[in-house]
Amino acid sequence: MKLLTHNLLSSHVRGLRPGGGFPLQIQASEVRVRPVPFNAAFVARLVPRLRWAALLQAAESLGHPSELPPEPAPDYEGDEPFLRRVHHVLLEVEVLEGVLQCPDSGRRFPISRGIPNMLLSEEEA
Repeated sequence: MKLLTHNLLSSHVRGLRPGGGFPLQIQASEVRVRPVPFNAAFVARLVPRLRWAALLQAAESLGHPSELPPEPAPDYEGDEPFLRRVHHVLLEVEVLEGVLQCPDSGRRFPISRGIPNMLLSEEEA
């Protein structure tokens, strides 16, 4: 699971307060870094859609903060070193095995071979 995917996921366990299932906490047992071709325009289009604080927290929890600033600079589109750091964290760092945990309910979702299983039982949905 790439951190781009993590930035989009939330828990939908019944009874959570609005927005309560985000961000999921990562407990990784296996992480790999795999090079991915850099595309500055693609990364620049992603930045305004990201939940930045959640990305920083996820990268830090995996030991890959990549010197990301607390907030993107207003002129990030032309800042290639910044875009490369974001690219690395979003697309090259992968959680292969581990667990995602809902911050409100404590529900744990397994990650196996890079795929998070977010399915809920009937009682949870």
